[in-house]
Amino acid sequence: MPEPQSAPLAGRFPDGTFAGVLFDMDGTLINSTTAVVRSWLRWAEEFGVDPKALEHSHGMTSINTIRLVMADRPEADQLRAHARIREIELADVDDITALVGAREAFEELDRFGVPHAIVTSCERELAAVRIEAARLPRSTVVVTASDVSHGKPGPEPYELGASRLGLAPAECVVVEDATSGLVSGRAAGAGAVIAVLGTTPVEVLARDADVVLTSVGDIPWPTLVTGALADGTPARP
Repeated sequence: MPEPQSAPLAGRFPDGTFAGVLFDMDGTLINSTTAVVRSWLRWAEEFGVDPKALEHSHGMTSINTIRLVMADRPEADQLRAHARIREIELADVDDITALVGAREAFEELDRFGVPHAIVTSCERELAAVRIEAARLPRSTVVVTASDVSHGKPGPEPYELGASRLGLAPAECVVVEDATSGLVSGRAAGAGAVIAVLGTTPVEVLARDADVVLTSVGDIPWPTLVTGALADGTPARP
């Protein structure tokens, strides 16, 4: 069983190793919380939505969030609201930074020859803007809300992420910070689902994750992924 760099906050690592890694983005690899909150509060004020209605929407696509909190309004209003939040978020990239262990995770997985994907609820353009703002190396594959018909918590995002890596979901480990993403990874059939602390309390994450860690920096990659030897030597070209 892999040993983490620090003790898990909850749960335990599953036995076995995995051929690919599927990362959530916001709250897992990058800290965009300040920009996200600022953007959605501005949006809520413009559209007369109670900000409290947004409290449990982290990890959901923007259109699904809008459909939830504006369920009593016409579809035309919902679409206009969706277009507006896109404008606001694309223009606000201040304070977006890479989280602890994110860059190092990509470097280590690349050194081991292990494919990895970002699977985010952001739409394509917003994901690109935030990755650049955080100065995060681009992953092997990036799956966004623009690429799927049904976002998290449905299985399609992580199914597509694994497929684009040429793997089955069961061969991959999912790394997430939100309940909707953990449920998505589990529904897709991921071999393991790891939660990192940031936007959701430990006790909530523990309901849907195999193990909860403080950050991506606490994931023991050499013993968690196939193709990586204990001393960090690549097992394949």
